[in-house]
Amino acid sequence: MKYLPNVVFLFLMIGSIWFFTKNVKKLIRNIKLGKEISRFDHPKERWKTMIRVALGQGKMGVRPIPAILHTFVYVGFVLINIEVVEILIDGVFGTHRILSFLGNFYNLMIGFFEILAFLVMISCIIFWMRRNIVKISRFWKPEMKGWPKEDANYILYMEVAFMMALFTMNGADQVLQQMNVNHYTHAGSFPISSWLTAPLIRQFNDVTFIFIVERTAWWFHIVGIFFFLNYLYYSKHLHIILAFPNTWFSKLEPKAEINNLKAVTDEVKMMMDPNADPYATPAEPQGEPETFGAKDVFDLNQVQLLNAYTCTECGRCTAECPANITGKKLSPRKIMMDTRDRLETISQNIDLNGEFLDDGKTLVNDYITPEELWACTSCNACTQACPINIDPLSIIIDLRRYLVMEQSAAPQELNMMMSNVENNGAPWQFNNADRLNWAND
Repeated sequence: MKYLPNVVFLFLMIGSIWFFTKNVKKLIRNIKLGKEISRFDHPKERWKTMIRVALGQGKMGVRPIPAILHTFVYVGFVLINIEVVEILIDGVFGTHRILSFLGNFYNLMIGFFEILAFLVMISCIIFWMRRNIVKISRFWKPEMKGWPKEDANYILYMEVAFMMALFTMNGADQVLQQMNVNHYTHAGSFPISSWLTAPLIRQFNDVTFIFIVERTAWWFHIVGIFFFLNYLYYSKHLHIILAFPNTWFSKLEPKAEINNLKAVTDEVKMMMDPNADPYATPAEPQGEPETFGAKDVFDLNQVQLLNAYTCTECGRCTAECPANITGKKLSPRKIMMDTRDRLETISQNIDLNGEFLDDGKTLVNDYITPEELWACTSCNACTQACPINIDPLSIIIDLRRYLVMEQSAAPQELNMMMSNVENNGAPWQFNNADRLNWAND
């Protein structure tokens, strides 16, 4: 019985890591459903981008107040996990504050972590108020109804609960230290717990009860972290992990530069080549003929699918989108959310059947409507606004290419323009011979 808590802890830790690894493998499999794309060029510039944007929060400063609050949460999340390492060691080996041999440095470290944890808790409360009381408009768009709204709140509730568990654990620990209870080494500095939780706990003056409080808070804190680790896959908070590869693989070319389709480019080059034989038989395609644009997530590239999983649903892209601002149906955030939803539906299909069986649905039309796609002005405001370099425009362009080149489903005005270019060599409905008639008078 003496080692039962250690065995239970080890079982929970191994089970949590196993389930997390399983979800990471599924995530990689789903991203690999997309087309391969080479984004390993200019590694030095890519590392700089990742350090500046993901690690340094370089694009968050556009909105100073959320940027400061997010920095507290981000830095707190990273540094407080050092104390989690100590908790893991204590849980496996049955020790208590094993790093206390560091002496005064340990006291300073725990004190600093408490201050950070308090800032994290205050920041999360303010974030909750911004979403649910102030009701900032970008958090109340149509695509944020249901699970997206609940998920954002669940995360805030969990983070506040974890921080309160930490303060309760430390407060009870301090009281037990002051009562000279065995196993509770005099170590750590508790600038927040000493006034937030310790005075209330001290009132009970019962060693057994205070011990139960300390252990309950300890278990709640670490089991909560195990739960949160595996909740990430199902949550918008997956960006905690994916923001780093996403910014590394992000587009380095100018934002306004749109890639050309290789098959179309080769065809145009052949048509313009004076040495090409116009009567030559085209080469037989190898395998399935290439789809122009994207009909489903299989036609998107792997970086675009990584973008979909990385989206934080913060809505900065939609808040900057001129089409959305003027009442159009387009929301760049919804484009990313729909892409991820479609990818998850396909993932469940593969899990159930061992391979993907056609479900009669596609990303375009069933998830994202042509009305949304044609509302886009290609201004790149969404990609500029995204704090982690997600590129919704690239998906919009590929879906529009499919509508135009595979389904001839462009708006009437665009079809007229393309017909004029084909017949008259210009967007206007005038014959070549009449082009200079404007100068007659």
